[in-house]
Amino acid sequence: MEITFTTPALLFPAISLLLLAYTNRFLALANLVRKLHEQYKRGEENKIILQQIHSLRRRIRLVRYMQGL
Repeated sequence: MEITFTTPALLFPAISLLLLAYTNRFLALANLVRKLHEQYKRGEENKIILQQIHSLRRRIRLVRYMQGL
């Protein structure tokens, strides 16, 4: 595969949009974890909330790995 001068010009916008999408997903998941943590502190259905927080932590970790952090 030959890379010309125009190839980076095509790739850079796509990379930044991809990272923006992962950032938005990360922020949405982090917001969910915060809400669930508040519910947990109030004592609402602790077992289910803990399972959801654990699942969301895994998803956040995957998003961070995809961003290369």
